[in-house]
Amino acid sequence: MSRLAEFRQLEQKLAAQLAELEEMKGSSELQKEIEFETKLRDLLAKYGYSLRDVINILDPQASRRSAAPSDVERAPRRARQVKQYKNPHNGEIIETKGGNHKLLKEWKAEYGADEVESWVAR
Repeated sequence: MSRLAEFRQLEQKLAAQLAELEEMKGSSELQKEIEFETKLRDLLAKYGYSLRDVINILDPQASRRSAAPSDVERAPRRARQVKQYKNPHNGEIIETKGGNHKLLKEWKAEYGADEVESWVAR
């Protein structure tokens, strides 16, 4: 897209957003919300309270609910077991903790995942 076309497209989007903004400014619902917020903030300032104080008064458990998941200690993950695979075709042995081993991936591509899993030395 040329810079001029991009510019014109952005210009159209901006004009649409400005029209939407003007429409919202005239909305009675928006005016009521702005008036409510202004009066609420004035009232809070008059009595020296913050929004957090009001939330704690109305719902004392709110701070505990939001903090609870981070306070709980999670059990550590169990360490992966080392698996030893022995290729019966060439006698090669590899040891790995996961399936992201280069040679293991090659074997699975060549012989199939089920076949290679049967090679695990127990």
